[in-house]
Order: sequence, then C-alpha cells, then structure tokens
Amino acid sequence: MPSTDTATAGMESTSTGDGVEISAPNEVRALSALAFDELRSFPGAIRDMHLGIAERAFRGVGPAGRPVQLIHDALSSRAYGAIGAGASALGKAADTAMERRGVGERTSLSTTQKGSFGLAVLNGLIGDRLEREGSALAQAASARMHGERIGLNEPSLRDAFPQATPRLAVFIHGLTGDEFCWSWGAEDAYGERLASDLDCTAVYLRYNSGLHISENGRTVAALLEELVEAWPVEVDQIALVGHSMGGLVARSAAHQADERDHTWVRHVRHVVSLGTPHHGAPLEQGAHRAAVALHKLPETRMLASFLKKRSAGIRDLRHGSLVDEDWRGRDPEALRAVACQEVPLLPGATHCFVSATITHDPKHPLGRLLGDILVLKPSASGQSKTRRIPFRDEHGHHIGGTHHLALLNHPEVYERLQDWLATAPQALAAPA
Repeated sequence: MPSTDTATAGMESTSTGDGVEISAPNEVRALSALAFDELRSFPGAIRDMHLGIAERAFRGVGPAGRPVQLIHDALSSRAYGAIGAGASALGKAADTAMERRGVGERTSLSTTQKGSFGLAVLNGLIGDRLEREGSALAQAASARMHGERIGLNEPSLRDAFPQATPRLAVFIHGLTGDEFCWSWGAEDAYGERLASDLDCTAVYLRYNSGLHISENGRTVAALLEELVEAWPVEVDQIALVGHSMGGLVARSAAHQADERDHTWVRHVRHVVSLGTPHHGAPLEQGAHRAAVALHKLPETRMLASFLKKRSAGIRDLRHGSLVDEDWRGRDPEALRAVACQEVPLLPGATHCFVSATITHDPKHPLGRLLGDILVLKPSASGQSKTRRIPFRDEHGHHIGGTHHLALLNHPEVYERLQDWLATAPQALAAPA
C-alpha cells in the first residue's frame, strides 16, 4: 500500500469563487513525495539482495556459521531500516517546507513541453500505480492544445477551434508520449498539414499510458463521445491516427465504442497505426521472461522486483492486448501465455498501417531481428506466423532505413497518410 504522504501530497485547496473548496493538483509537491517514497523503499531492496548473497555464503560455511548469520541478518536489517526511516522523515520535512513556502502552487509541469515529457515518461512506467494512489502526477485522458487541457463543451471547443471543420483527425500518442511528440524535429506536425491539405481539424489527445490499454480505450471512447457531441459544427468524418501503443488504444476505443453504440464511432472512416505492436513488442516479452527468471535467486530478486514494477500498459504490450478479458483475473507473472482475444476491425472504416525497419531491406537479418528498434515488421503489419489481422495490402506501407520515433513525423508517412485520408469509404447506415 502507498504511504498516505505519497497519495495525498500535491493536493492544494483552492476556491471556485462561490465559496466551494476544491482540490487542485500541485505537481511539484507530488513529484517530490514520489521521489522520497522511492528513496524510502530502495534500502529495503538493497537489504534483500545483501541478505540473499549472505545466505548463500553462510550456507557454504555450514551449521557453525548459523549464530553469526543471525547476528548479521539482525544488524543488517536494522541498519537498512534506519536508512529507510531517515528517508521517510526527510521526505515529510521537505513536503512540509514546500507547503509552507507555497512551492509549486503556481507551477504546472503538465502544461510545459519539458514538464509534460517528464510526466509522460513517469506515467508510462508506473502510471497505474499513480492512478491507484490518486497522485496529482497521473495524467487523465484529455484533449490538449499547447499543453493546456480543452474543456469538452461547445464554448471551450469553439474557443480552441475557431475554424472547426466537419472532418476530425484525432492523434493518439504511444507509451511514455504526449501530444507534443507529434511535432518533434519538424516545424509542422501531421495535423497542421492535414488541415491545410484536406481541411481536417487536428485534435491531439493525452492519456496515462501506464494504464491497461483497454482502460485507456474505454476512457478515450467516452472522451470522443463528449467531444463530438459538443463539436461546434456537425461531424462528418473522423480519422484515428495512433503511434505505437496509440494504435492499440485507437483500436480498443473503436471496438468498445462500437459495442456500446456510441455516436462518434459511426463517423470513423480511417484507423491508422504507425509502428504499432499489434502482436506484441519484443522488449516487453523479454522483460517478462527476465523478471520471472531473476526472481528465482535471492541475489537477483531486487532486479526482478524492479522489473515487476513496470506498468499495466507496458505489460499489455507483451501480446498487444485490447480488452479487459486479456488481463482481468489473470496472473501477470505467469510465463505460460494465455491466448489474446482477437478483436475485429471496426466495420465501415479503412484500417491502415505503417511498419519500419532500421535496414532499408526489411528482409535483412538485422532488420528482421530489430525491426524499427522497438517493434518488428510482422507485429506492425499484423501478420505473424500464429496470428493475422485482416489488413489489406493496399492499406499498408513499409519504410526502410528509419526507426520507431521517426514515424511521428516522417515525410513518407505523411504522404501515405494524406493519400489514405483523401479517399473515405462509404458511410455506415444509421441503425434503425
């Protein structure tokens, strides 16, 4: 269980102007509390490794060394406990000092590009824990512009999008990402270019990528339902564009919205995934196996504990899970893989994908081994030896000689994106 200080630090009381007190997040204090909480628990992890190594050494000595081992273990545990208690006391003192001085009351990390990036990485790594603790650092799903959250009501949307069009292009970032990542290394992001070339209005989303993909899919589906209902003009077409994990969130959101008969999903004409691990990512698969192996020895359990702290979102990348049934009631540490539920593609929409390899030839041994560094070509294209997603060949594109993050802003990606979105499939008939 998280400490009370970690769960509640970072909440400041503010007034709405009508006498009602609400809690506003103080992200600076919350970040400080998290750092000290991690510092408090770190000596315990070192203790476990120390005692594990000592146990093996004393076992070699035999029964004669047992009395010495008892004294050693007691003194070591007390010493490490004292260090942890000292870190906890220091954290409380630091938080009290920050509260008195009003540190962070007028500072929002999540609205600045650098601060948002730091929080995005943190959310990707332990976002599920932050959500459980009610931390001010947990990033709720939202539409953003220049880092600021956009209200999902008509006045707010009209102010944010004074030239709103009936065509929306919704951009969904990947693991440890945020809306700023779409403009890395370029003057104009895909959305701004589509606005000029195809009269689309770009909407950039932010979400907590440490949560389960199905949880984010459900939240994004609800967000888009509110956004479309309050959009300043009647929505005609929607394109979902997801990078990496964002492509899985887009598919999950569309699937869950379709099951719940949301209005917005009937306007979706394109679902585009860029470097998305539809069949899983090798790094998470390796981390999963390593955590199980390292836990078997006392000396390496600290490393196993570290790996086991990885978020639910990262764990879902093991097989590309899209629905609750893939994880609910299942042991996350089980080595034996349970079949991932196959989710159908959204009817009435064109489903497109872009894959990449660091080698120009995707059949090169290095390209086959590393893919785009994070995702292999068979996973990005939905075509592996054991699973197949029914993408059509003409709706797929491969880019050689590039890497995973380059797909966020790549001229060849934009060329294909423009071509795909220029032609929309026939609209679905409204349900009777």
